[in-house]
Amino acid sequence: MPRFLLALQLALLLFVAAPRAMAQNTADGDQPGYVPSEDEEQLDPKWSKTVVYYRAAEEPGTVIVNTNERFLYLILGNGRALRYGIGVGRDGFQWRGLLKITNKKEWPDWTPPPEMIERQPYLPRFMAGGPGNPLGARALYLGHTVYRIHGTNQPQTIGTAVSSGCFRLTNPDVIDFYARVPVGTKVIVLQQPSIS
Repeated sequence: MPRFLLALQLALLLFVAAPRAMAQNTADGDQPGYVPSEDEEQLDPKWSKTVVYYRAAEEPGTVIVNTNERFLYLILGNGRALRYGIGVGRDGFQWRGLLKITNKKEWPDWTPPPEMIERQPYLPRFMAGGPGNPLGARALYLGHTVYRIHGTNQPQTIGTAVSSGCFRLTNPDVIDFYARVPVGTKVIVLQQPSIS
């Protein structure tokens, strides 16, 4: 009987502790395997794709990522841009620079880099492309870095700073963006320090 009680106590402890551990693991917006519903893909209108007035000296087709605003702009010309709501890098993972899109993939596989595994050891070492993959429906690779513009299986993270430096769009938005932007496109990442 004592073994049975010990086993019961252990099972109860695991039952209570496991959800807490999962909540800690997914607090940064990574939930490999999670597939969002169509309702979850619907964003606050603030983050929806829209054409906006945008004054820029850049050529049409240039991509400008404004991490502080949480928007990505595809320059259309004539003072207009197509604006997408995005998720950006969390504190310590924001960056700025000028890169080109060097590769594009539909339903990309995901292999978290060693640095990410070190920070988040619960992550899978490899995940095949598909609806539950954190890279989402499309990925556009930035230069020869580990950074990408990609979809997400966590649409509720759009407008937030939770990634490890990549820029995420909803899957419908990244599919649209992917179709508009060829390899070789210039990407300008703006990041200004903010006062908290």
